[in-house]
Amino acid sequence: MTDKLSSTLRSKLRDVMHQQALPESFESTLEKGILPTAAYIAHHHDSEKAPIWGICGAQGTGKSTLVHFLQVILEEQFHLKCISLSLDDVYLSRAARIKLSEDIHPLFATRGVPGTHDVELGMQTLISLQNASEGQKVQMPRFNKATDDCVDKAQWPTVTGPFDVILFEGWCVGSQPQPSDLLTPPINQLEADEDREGTWRDYVNQQLRTRYAQWFGLLDHLILLKVPGFEQVKEWRSLQEHKLRQSYLDRGDPIPDRVMTPGQVERFIQHYERLTRWNLETLPSVSDVVLELQEDHKVSQVRFR
Repeated sequence: MTDKLSSTLRSKLRDVMHQQALPESFESTLEKGILPTAAYIAHHHDSEKAPIWGICGAQGTGKSTLVHFLQVILEEQFHLKCISLSLDDVYLSRAARIKLSEDIHPLFATRGVPGTHDVELGMQTLISLQNASEGQKVQMPRFNKATDDCVDKAQWPTVTGPFDVILFEGWCVGSQPQPSDLLTPPINQLEADEDREGTWRDYVNQQLRTRYAQWFGLLDHLILLKVPGFEQVKEWRSLQEHKLRQSYLDRGDPIPDRVMTPGQVERFIQHYERLTRWNLETLPSVSDVVLELQEDHKVSQVRFR
C-alpha cells in the first residue's frame, strides 16, 4: 500500500480488508481505483452543500465494498464527514409489491427493478441528509432481505448532520430510460415467457422516464463500476450464491429457502439483464468516474471526466 498514506489510514484499510475477507491482491484495486476515486471526490467537495455521488454497478461488482473504503478514506485522509444510502434499503414493502403485481404485472412481486422502490422515501432521505444542519438527526431506512420486507421504522438507525459527502449506491442508480422501440423484442427467456405483451418492461421504462428521473436528478456526480459484460454478472452472482450455500453445508446447518439453486439464480438475474446491458452501453459516457473491472474483479483502469 502506498507510502503516502498515514499509518492510521493504512491500518484502517487493512482492517476493512480483513473484515471483508479480501485477499492481499485487493491492494492493487485500492491503489489503482479506490484511492484515486476518493481523491477525486475530495477535490470536487463543495463546502456550501454536500454533493450526492451516485454509485452504479451490476450485481456482484462490489458497490458496498467500494462505499465502505471510500468512507474510511474520505474521513481519515480528507477529514470529510461521509454518509451512505443503499438503494436496497428503500424497496417497497412486501405487501406493496404484491399489490403492484396484482395491479400491473406479476413480475413486480420480485424486488429489484425500477417500480419496486419507495421513490418518495429515497428522495426525502437524500434531501434530508443534504440539508441536515449541526446536530440534526436523520432516520436511515432499512430493508431486511431475509424477510423480504421493510424493517419497522422504530428500528431504523439515526445519523447526525451535517455531512460533507453523500454516497448513494445501487445497481440501477443513474439509469436512463430506453427508446420505446428497443422494448419490443424480449431480451431473454423470462421476458419471452412471462412478459409476452411487454407490460412489465414498459412500466419499468415509464418509471425511469418519470419518477426515477426526478430521483436520480438529485445526483451531482455518478461513479460507474463497469463489468466486462453481462455474462460476468451471471458468473459472479452464481459464485456468490454457491459460496453462501457452501457456508451452510460446511457448518452442517440447514440451507434456508432464500439461498437460491443455480436454476433460481438464472431466472432471478434475468430480471436485471435488460437494464444492466443498457447501463453498460449508456452510462460510461455520462459518468464522472468509470472503474473498469476485469474478470477477476480487479480494477484494470479508472477514467475520470
